[in-house]
Amino acid sequence: MDNDVSAGSSTTTIAGRLALGVTLLAFGLGYTDLIDGVTAADAVTIAHYIGGVALFVAGLFALRDRDAATGTAYTVLGAFWFTWAVSAGTQASDNAAGLFLLLFALVALSLTLAGGDQLGQGSYGLFCAGLVLMAVARFADSDALTKAGGWFAVASGAVAWYAATAALAHWPTAFSRRAARPGVTAAG
Repeated sequence: MDNDVSAGSSTTTIAGRLALGVTLLAFGLGYTDLIDGVTAADAVTIAHYIGGVALFVAGLFALRDRDAATGTAYTVLGAFWFTWAVSAGTQASDNAAGLFLLLFALVALSLTLAGGDQLGQGSYGLFCAGLVLMAVARFADSDALTKAGGWFAVASGAVAWYAATAALAHWPTAFSRRAARPGVTAAG
């Protein structure tokens, strides 16, 4: 692993990744049934204020600092979390809820494909997979797919949290591409 601590080390990026990580962990754990008595409904307040408001504000600060990629990601994800939180508990058809999740999976896919550092792409990619699973689960009325989507959200939150913590603690934030290719020696 490279010790590339410059990736995503701005204060805005770190705060946003912490907000996203905590929100994804709470949201995902609510769907996994890992903790007895904890459901996704218990994540609504965190999603509303930390994932919605705080992440959106972090995005505005990033846009002010002319960081278009981070600003776009955080404002759009903040809007997602805010919308999810304020609509929680309302009566919507499974198809409407599935469509909402699928549309935001497309946003997460765009963020994944937009580039950036490996941890950011990994977090967005895992979140995209989780949203797709949850969307399909709503269309098909599948508790197993919902639970699987929750686990992807947990993994995404863990990666976002690690990215923020690594930037603060000067831990490795990038994997060497040479190490990923078997049979290639250091000499080439």
